[in-house]
Order: sequence, then C-alpha cells, then structure tokens
Amino acid sequence: MVQPAHRVSVEGAKSHRVYLALRDEIISGVYPPGEKLPGELRLVERFGVSRVTVRRALAALEDAGMIRRTPGVGTVVLDQALSTTLITADSSNLLPNIMRMGKDSQIRLLAFNYMPAPESVRQQLGLPAGARVQRSVRLRLIDGKPFSYLTTYVPEAIAQGYSEADLAARPLYALLERSGVKLDSATQTVSATLASQEIAEALEVAEGAPLIALTRLVYDVNGDGIELLQALYRPDRYRLQINLSRAGDRNARYWRHVTEPPSGS
Repeated sequence: MVQPAHRVSVEGAKSHRVYLALRDEIISGVYPPGEKLPGELRLVERFGVSRVTVRRALAALEDAGMIRRTPGVGTVVLDQALSTTLITADSSNLLPNIMRMGKDSQIRLLAFNYMPAPESVRQQLGLPAGARVQRSVRLRLIDGKPFSYLTTYVPEAIAQGYSEADLAARPLYALLERSGVKLDSATQTVSATLASQEIAEALEVAEGAPLIALTRLVYDVNGDGIELLQALYRPDRYRLQINLSRAGDRNARYWRHVTEPPSGS
C-alpha cells in the first residue's frame, strides 16, 4: 500500500485548523507574496484560540516554506509558497484520461467493505432490490500530495474480481478490465461543495474549504452500470478542461463540445 502523504507537523487540533485556514488563504491569493499576515493578537481574536496556538500554526507555515517571521518586521508571505502539480482532466477523452491519471498518481485506500446498495446508488447503477455493492474510499495523491477523495460503488458480482490489496495497489479501471469488464461510456456531472471535517483532514484543507464535486456513472458495452464514483477534488490541484468549437450558421452561431482537443493544445 502507498505510504501516507507527508504532512507538516502541527501540534494540536486547534493549531492545525488555524494552519490550514491560513495556508488556504495564502494559496488562493488572499495574502499574496510579499504581504504581511495579520499580527498574532489579531489572529487570536479571529480564530478564538490562544496565542500559543497561533504561534504553533505560524511555525508550521514557516516550516512549509510559506512565510518568513522576522522580529520587529512581522510575518511575510513568501513567493511561490506552495509548489504542487496541477492535474488537468480533458473531458473530450474521458476514459483514457482517467486511466492515465491512475497510472501517474498514487492511491491510499481508506475504506473497503461490502454493503446493501443505498437506494440512490441502486437506482443509478440499475440494480435490483436487495442488491449489494462493494464500497471503497480512496485518497489520490500526486507528488505525495492529496488532490482527490474518491468514494466508489461497484456491483458485488463485479467487485469479486479484485481484492482489497489489489485496489490499494492498482487503478480500479485496470482491475475491472482484468476481470473481463469491457468499459464503454460514462456520464458525469460537476458541481461544488464544502469540505466536511473528515474530508478536510484527508485532503489537508480547512474545514469548509471549497471543493470540486464530481459524480461519474460508468457503463459497460451492454449498457449496464459498472461503477458509481463520487469524487471531491482540491481546486488548487485539479481542473476540468472542456474543448469547444464554433458551429452553426451566421444567424445561429453557438459553441459545440468537441471530442478531440484543438490542434496545438
């Protein structure tokens, strides 16, 4: 199994909460490079914590190379405070893109169990009443840093073709194809949500931080539901690319989704 991602050491839950909140604000540009963070007393008032807690959070930010603390000067945000790989998913070539991402990233398996299919899951997968599914929760990482939190449901009969150890070591689609499943098509919807405490800790963001929410339903060549994926992505490490072209006549021009990326892209 892939080893857990490296995390900056922050002593105490309150310190970690302050650290994540300030880190996310630095990443998003609320505090750009060269700007000073608010003083310790203002941070104490803002977060409702002790000065010791604030100092621990600032020390963790400094250890991460995001700020520099200088006596008599203050706390200054450093340039290029966080170096990370940005994952781009091209919607024009969905399934091959997903498989390539699986090969280029790492997985940490958080949960693996069999259960009766929740009603909404059963309906989306087109399963009969009383059907069971295999549910897994995985954290996907790139360069050792988490960028997605994946909850997957697969019909029990199909999931019997791989084990917990398999899923911890290999991409799901590779395991499905090894079992003889012929993947054919998928539909997905994209929206936004806020990180719960559990997911925030896994993705190393502040509780309530914005996340990209993606739901994907995958079908085989017979049109049967093979997988229901509920994915949450850090927007600073993942983006969805949609390729468009102009279509229609002069009086009714519109943008059309294209299945191949533009030349030169």
